Amino acid sequence: MALELKPSYFLTKTAFYFQNPQSPIPNTAFPPLLPRRKTAYFPDTSFSLRKTSFRAVSAVLETNETPLADQLAPPVRIVALVGDGSVSPLKCAPWVEVMLHTAQRLKWVDEGFEMLVFTDNLHQSNADAVETLKMELGRADVMVIVAVTTQESVEWVQANCENIPNIICFDSSPALVNKLGGSYVHTETKGDVFGKIAGIYQKEANESAEVVKTVSEAWQRCNSDDIRFCILVIINAYIRPVPILKNLRAKGFSTLSCMVSKCGPQILNCLLDPDCRKALQCLNNCSPVDQVCNYRCIASYESPNLEAFSLCVLQKNNCLGLDAKVPEKPYVPPMAKFRGGDLCHETAEDLFVGWLGCLDWSWRVVAGQNPAYDQFPCQYQLFYRGKAKGSFWYEPVFQVKTLEGKVVWRRRRYRVKRGKVPGTFYFSVLDNGVVSNEFWTIVDVPDDLSWGLFHYNGAARAAGQSYSGAVLVSPDGAYPNEKESRRLLSALEECGIKEWEMFTVNNSSCRDPPLGIPDGSSLHKMIQVKEH
Repeated sequence: MALELKPSYFLTKTAFYFQNPQSPIPNTAFPPLLPRRKTAYFPDTSFSLRKTSFRAVSAVLETNETPLADQLAPPVRIVALVGDGSVSPLKCAPWVEVMLHTAQRLKWVDEGFEMLVFTDNLHQSNADAVETLKMELGRADVMVIVAVTTQESVEWVQANCENIPNIICFDSSPALVNKLGGSYVHTETKGDVFGKIAGIYQKEANESAEVVKTVSEAWQRCNSDDIRFCILVIINAYIRPVPILKNLRAKGFSTLSCMVSKCGPQILNCLLDPDCRKALQCLNNCSPVDQVCNYRCIASYESPNLEAFSLCVLQKNNCLGLDAKVPEKPYVPPMAKFRGGDLCHETAEDLFVGWLGCLDWSWRVVAGQNPAYDQFPCQYQLFYRGKAKGSFWYEPVFQVKTLEGKVVWRRRRYRVKRGKVPGTFYFSVLDNGVVSNEFWTIVDVPDDLSWGLFHYNGAARAAGQSYSGAVLVSPDGAYPNEKESRRLLSALEECGIKEWEMFTVNNSSCRDPPLGIPDGSSLHKMIQVKEH
């Protein structure tokens, strides 16, 4: 199952208003764009520096076609300086590897985002390497400092980075000072990303405070999406607009007018329903960009009134005026052959059906890339052919431990249609009142069906959310054995995903899942599945 977060942003804003009726609908954590932005043209010269630098190569894009104005915009230059030998909290992956991958993922958003990654072992580098770093710092719009703690490195940064307009420091020496929009942001609390703000003037302070709050919260969530998001927030606020962040801005009074005039009964019913009201209150306490928090609120308190609320406000009337499209990229090619033959549509559907028939489910999810959904334990997948000719369905079943401590099961129902290429599919679902459309690819499944990797791109248009990711599945929810590791890593590479980005699903204590499929459904057509 792909991430279903669509109503969360809107509900957060609505909850705030109805708890504070005298207050205007608030802005999100993104400040107004500053009037001064760099417009200088930087020549696109390439370079490489073994082990200490990297020019990201475009692999895949998460956004749709780039507008002409953005294509003509000057590149955004970013330099990342990483503590030599430092280890990240992402399954202990080296920080340098995480930041190199972030450089690639920035390219998926915009080809003009150029990030070079260096380690801070400057005392071991030759003179040419150090000069190259100085040259890149001289034209950098943003500097990202990660896990730099040695006194020698700190002093080098202080001496050579004074003219960079935006500097953000993470998990580094408190002696390193952050700067946003050319103004210093001082820290007073050790251990926080930025800490408390002092010493900057009022307008700049207010704008910087919002950026600091957003970036700090995102970094502390410790996943690859939010690490990239931190950099995008800085670019959006101080350099030039980032289109994929546009939908996170509130629309003002027109939103409230639309809600009240077109969805008054649904709003009233929600506020009178304890679960729906709790959902709004819960969402109000989440950052709009904290997907884990938002989706846990929705999964904990979902109800018919919550669905009717978001169906009216978002899906039917689009009161927020949002729009999002299923990303065309990354395009991940489907597997071409199975058991020695070319993959056809019927066989591809059979691979989704998987173990259903031998077992009570098609697959169990081992791990996924999305922290918002993969926080939930005991994920089962049910794929089956429906009664109607050519119909195909997908029903994920997963467990939720609600915020009140209850353990409940949730289930969704997707309609599935074949893509043009065998092994590709179009999914659609109504989840909590909002329609999501997704494009799925069967990336790889071994002949014995011991595991599978499925990739997806998706969007909830009315909620302004687009996303992509992958799920690793197996018949029993266990990780593939070591002899399959090379093949699995190759499949993940096809998706532009690192193994350390995957979140392992807790598949223990999965008692009495509400499985089963409708009477009259059918399963495999082309392949035979034998139980181990």
